[in-house]
Amino acid sequence: MKMDKFNKTTSLRRVRQVQFLPCYQVTILTCLILIVFLFVFTLNHHSFPNTSTGRARSLLSSSSPEFNGGGQWEKLVRQSSTPRKVTGKTVLVTGAAGFVGSHCVLALKKRGDGVLGLDNFNSYYDPSLKRSRQAHLSKHGIFIVDADINDADLLKKLFEITPFTHILHLAAQAGVRYAIENPNSYIHSNIAGFVNLLEVAAKNTNPQPAIVWASSSSVYGLNTETPFSESDRTDRPASLYAATKKAGEEIAHTYNHIYGLSLTGLRFFTVYGPWGRPDMAYFFFTKAILDHGDITVFQAGDGDKEIARDFTYIDDVVHGCVGAIDTAEKSTGVPGGGQKHGPAQLRVYNLGNTSPVPVSRLVSILECLLGRSANKNTVRMPANGDVPYTHANVSLANQDFGYRPTTDLTTGLRKFVKWYVKYYSIQTKLVRY
Repeated sequence: MKMDKFNKTTSLRRVRQVQFLPCYQVTILTCLILIVFLFVFTLNHHSFPNTSTGRARSLLSSSSPEFNGGGQWEKLVRQSSTPRKVTGKTVLVTGAAGFVGSHCVLALKKRGDGVLGLDNFNSYYDPSLKRSRQAHLSKHGIFIVDADINDADLLKKLFEITPFTHILHLAAQAGVRYAIENPNSYIHSNIAGFVNLLEVAAKNTNPQPAIVWASSSSVYGLNTETPFSESDRTDRPASLYAATKKAGEEIAHTYNHIYGLSLTGLRFFTVYGPWGRPDMAYFFFTKAILDHGDITVFQAGDGDKEIARDFTYIDDVVHGCVGAIDTAEKSTGVPGGGQKHGPAQLRVYNLGNTSPVPVSRLVSILECLLGRSANKNTVRMPANGDVPYTHANVSLANQDFGYRPTTDLTTGLRKFVKWYVKYYSIQTKLVRY
C-alpha cells in the first residue's frame, strides 16, 4: 500500500479546535452522556468487568502461556513494536484483530513502523475470524496482546516496555442494533475503555503519545443536511452507539484541554472489504445469496425512499488512518498529568467515499458478481437506531493529509467477494462484472 502522499509536508494549523455548539443548543441527552462519563470514571477506571464476554480479563493475573510476567512475553512485545526504520514510528493499535485494525496494523508494519496490537477477541461476532486475522498478521511479525483496554495495569506495563509514539485506538463495541440487546457493552468499551486508555496515556507515559481514534459517522444522528461536514451539529444521536461515540469526542476534548494529549478523531462511513465484519449488510447479504436465503432491504420511514450509505472501501480508510497518524502533532502534557506546556492538537475528520449508494444497488452488484438472484423482502425500516442516509464531506481530510478515496463500490465488492469465497472455501464461479 503506497502511503507516500501522506508524507508530504502539510500546512496544518497548530491547533484545529473542534467546533462546539452554543450552550443553548446542548440537549438533555448530551448532559446525560456527561453524567454517564462521570459515573463510570468515579466508579473505577482500573479494571472494569468485560460485560461483552461476561468475565473480567487481565493478562497480569493470567495463567496463559502467552503471559507469565517473564522475558519471553516482553520479548514478543519489543520485537513487534520495534520499527524497522530509524525514522519509523512505534504504534500501539487497539482492536488490532478487528476489521479496520488488522488492515491498519499490516499497512504500518509493511512501511517500517513498529506495531503492537491489543484485542480482547470478544464474541460480538465469530471470534474465529478474529483469530484468523491474528494468524495472518503473525506471519508478518505482528504480535497481538490478548487483553482488554480497561486493564490499566496491563496498559501501564506495555508502556514500561515500549515508549509508544502513537496510539491508534480502534477498539470499540461496534454495531447500532446490538445496543438494544446489550447496552452495557457500549459503556464498557466505548466510554470506560476510552477513558482508561486516556488516563494511562496522560499520567503514565513519558513522553505522552499522540492518539488517533475511531469515532463514527453515526454521531451525525438525526442531522438532515448533507453531505455531513465536521462543523455540523452532532447533539442528536439516533442510537446508543452514536451517543457513546459522541461522548468519546467530548471526552477527547477534556483530556486534550486538561492534559495536553494530541487527539484526532476519525468519523468512519460504512467501511467494507476483505476480512470484513459478518454483522455488516454486504457480508451477510453475500452469505444469504450464496445460501439461497432471504435478505431484508429497508425503506425509510416515509415508505418511498431507499436507504443509502456512503460505502467506503477499507484501503481508502487505511490511507486516512495513516495520514492522520503522520500529521498528528506531539502531545504537550507533562508526565504525571495535570500540566501541559501549551495547547495540543485536537482534530476531527470524516473518512468516507463521498458517493452514497442505495442498498438496493449494493444487492444488485452482489447478484451480478455471484451470478445468483437474491430473495429480497422490502420492509419499512424499524426504529432500532439506524439512520436512512449517510454522505461524507471529506474536504477537510483532503486538505490536511491528502485523503482521497479512489475505490468505487463495484470494484470494492469484487475484491470482497473474491476474498469471501476463498476464505470460506466456497466452490462457485464468480462472474466478471
